[in-house]
Amino acid sequence: MYQSVLADVGLYALLLRFDQDLARAAREQGCRRCGGRLDRADYARKPRGVPLELGPEHAVRLSLCCAAEGCRRRTMPPSVRFLGRRVYVGAAVLGITALGAGRRCAEVRDLRAWLGLSARTLARWRRWWRAVFANSAFWRSARGRLHTPIPVDALPGALLRRFPGDLQAQLIAGLRFLAPLTTAAGAM
Repeated sequence: MYQSVLADVGLYALLLRFDQDLARAAREQGCRRCGGRLDRADYARKPRGVPLELGPEHAVRLSLCCAAEGCRRRTMPPSVRFLGRRVYVGAAVLGITALGAGRRCAEVRDLRAWLGLSARTLARWRRWWRAVFANSAFWRSARGRLHTPIPVDALPGALLRRFPGDLQAQLIAGLRFLAPLTTAAGAM
């Protein structure tokens, strides 16, 4: 089920549009340091975990740079496609770790094979959710807005299930929820 969602080219087209909207909003705000105009300063990524038929625009992290002489400060708008500096796209990281350890073994195995993901990497991602993410300032603030608490050992699957809709809608909502983590201000 997750594999069919992660293999959907339409998902990545939608996520790219969300990233473009986030970059446009950040550009309109101007430079945080000097208030100067922000120009595009995108850079190439080599994302893993995406369908092969995606175009080159999906391998670019949208970024901005101040145009004012002497400032030139880089601004990273939030992203729903890239979860920080991870090589795998956010949808892959969130999707496979949401399955949970020990559950749906066949689906996890098939998804790992499709993504080309080692068991060690998956274990490291699960540890990240339960140790780094669960202790982050972002999560401490965000979990206070939830109606009922989410146990740390149920992350991120229980978080995804909080969002309405089918699996794709939950994944998109989860990535939008996590987007502040992808900026320097939200980084852990």
